Amino acid sequence: MSLMRRLERDQSDEAKKPSTDKLENGSEAPGGTSRLSTLRSRRTEGQTPTGRTSYKDLKTRVQTRLLNEVDTTMDVSKLDEVRRTIQELFEKILVEENIVLTRPERQRLLEQITDEILGYGPLQPLLADSSVSEIMVNGYDSVYVERSGRLYRTPLKFESNEHVMRIIDRIVAPLGRRVDESSPYVDARLPDGSRVNAVIPPISLVGPVLTIRMFSKDPITIDQLIGFGSVTQEAVSFLQAAVHANLNVVISGGTGSGKTTLLNVLSTFIPADQRIVTIENAAELQLRQDHVVTLETRPPNIEGSGAITAQQLVVNALRMRPDRIIVGEIRAGEALDMLQAMNTGHEGSMTTAHANSPRDVLSRIETMTLMAGYELPIRAIREQIASAIDLIVHVDRMRDGTRKVTHITEVVGMEGDVITLTDLFMFEQTGFEEGKIVGGMLPTGLRPSFIDRFEAAGIHLPANIFGAGQRQRY
Repeated sequence: MSLMRRLERDQSDEAKKPSTDKLENGSEAPGGTSRLSTLRSRRTEGQTPTGRTSYKDLKTRVQTRLLNEVDTTMDVSKLDEVRRTIQELFEKILVEENIVLTRPERQRLLEQITDEILGYGPLQPLLADSSVSEIMVNGYDSVYVERSGRLYRTPLKFESNEHVMRIIDRIVAPLGRRVDESSPYVDARLPDGSRVNAVIPPISLVGPVLTIRMFSKDPITIDQLIGFGSVTQEAVSFLQAAVHANLNVVISGGTGSGKTTLLNVLSTFIPADQRIVTIENAAELQLRQDHVVTLETRPPNIEGSGAITAQQLVVNALRMRPDRIIVGEIRAGEALDMLQAMNTGHEGSMTTAHANSPRDVLSRIETMTLMAGYELPIRAIREQIASAIDLIVHVDRMRDGTRKVTHITEVVGMEGDVITLTDLFMFEQTGFEEGKIVGGMLPTGLRPSFIDRFEAAGIHLPANIFGAGQRQRY
């Protein structure tokens, strides 16, 4: 019988034992422990535990010895060499401590210890799983994942809340960020660009909470979005023309609707000879052009100073001779500076914003502009918005878990005190079959007022893209 099974069996046997033992003459030993048990416990002291040791203890002991014996001067960037060294030391420790494991158990223990030393502990298998789009840790004993828009609870657990904290620190420390009682939440990113948010006590009442939004190691292409049914080929042709014609685009949607993914895709249409400056709270955009300058905000230090906001970076970006400015997400006063940039020669800029509809995103931008601290009349703000933004692309996460572009809307201008909008493409749902939404994006039949900018850029779109003739039904 293998050591792992003996550990599990003996632990269950231990729980079933009576609370008192009797001596050979039938009398109870003091404290409920027999003389024979005492002799056995003394005999096994100093030996490698078997039945009295849990798997957790075994893992901790081997891992501690491994950390003590590993060479701290090794170049950790050479992962293959480091893994070989860890495996050699691991085999040596098992032999020296006379620990007998089956081949699968040995491999499992080695992988878990290696993940603890080089990776992110229990999360490492999930991070390597391409089907997982989001990881949610709600305390040490509750881990959920999102697959295909659905949430599932996993059997994975951390050893303790302190174990979760160690993983969080391992993520945020290389970025120069911190999370503690004075700053109990943090935004960060993994080396592959995956978005990370951590919240710890006293803000969280369930222990450390870690949320990781995974990005595909191979960026999603426009062909894949079409294949997923997120957008149609006609809408893609129109959006490509809009980017080439230097239209200012705002991508709106709710949390997890795919705004950043769509922004990544639209950025691929930007010509390679243009200089792009990106501004993000946590750098996660995956632009494929060569001439890209990435800027990232910085939180305040432990003294509460040294913070660099997105608003400051947008102002600084204007001095960097950008052809286009891409802001990962506007959340506050940087909205005003973004509008100013769009209105002062930096056409073709793009950003994302949280909103429930194209109309709502305009209201949110108004509010965020007021957060810049200037007492501007509402009409002046709306005129800035109407002049700066050409197109709103709204994405939504549907109830079946899929993400779809639901509106492509032109910002036409002002009528009185109201910003006028024109829907050019809209998603039309025709049914719900086998747990999936049935429908597609249809043109409304209206042509945009900026069609002359397409012509000036040498772009000629066929009339059927805008629904000339009979509308197709799904």
